[in-house]
Amino acid sequence: MIPLRDSSTPRRLTPVNVLLILLNLAVFGYEFSLGPAVEGFVLRYAMVPESVTSSLQGLFAAGDSPRILLRAAAAMLTVVSSMFVHGGIWHIAGNMLYLFIFGAAVEWRLGSRRYLVFYLVSGMAAALATILIAPDSQIPVIGASGAIAGVLGAYFIFYPRARITTILPLFVFVQVIEVPAVLYLLLWFAVQLYAGLSEGSRGAAAGGVAWWAHVGGFLFGIALGPLMARAELPRRRIR
Repeated sequence: MIPLRDSSTPRRLTPVNVLLILLNLAVFGYEFSLGPAVEGFVLRYAMVPESVTSSLQGLFAAGDSPRILLRAAAAMLTVVSSMFVHGGIWHIAGNMLYLFIFGAAVEWRLGSRRYLVFYLVSGMAAALATILIAPDSQIPVIGASGAIAGVLGAYFIFYPRARITTILPLFVFVQVIEVPAVLYLLLWFAVQLYAGLSEGSRGAAAGGVAWWAHVGGFLFGIALGPLMARAELPRRRIR
């Protein structure tokens, strides 16, 4: 199912959500301009679970050694930088579509500053979930989907009565339908959880979709969203 529109966004273009989309697109545009050199860029800014694990283990073992501290800081920075790196046009297109559809409504409930913090912390929590499942994986992890999963989790809590206009492919036919947001997001989460349980740590170790980042981000968004929400504001006409 491909989402097209939601019924609860008071304003489509909110500042931080637009900024995040533009920043992701700008980074992807830079990646595209690198040509064959893009592989080195991805390896530099991707999050590698084994690197983060070994850096933190070295930090606890070696104390405040400057070299160890710098290595640990560099590894932890990739937890954030990896959120803005994508592996291809369909990867970024799918992520930005979901962010555009669901992010504005969540920003409206949180406020712009809180939304930015929420987005980044959700992405970090999603990365942590991946590390916990496969701490020894040497496969680079990239993409905004973990942070966006947090946004979906918050949307699930904030707008249970919303409806999502969705493209539903039916063999050779395409139908546009409205689906309750609760059902849509529960189905989305069920797919992520089923795939994660089916693949276990093997999926994270072999590459592909970071299912556990999606599961962890979604659950984190459910938990953190209500804690950061401001009082519900009056609805306005959608622009």
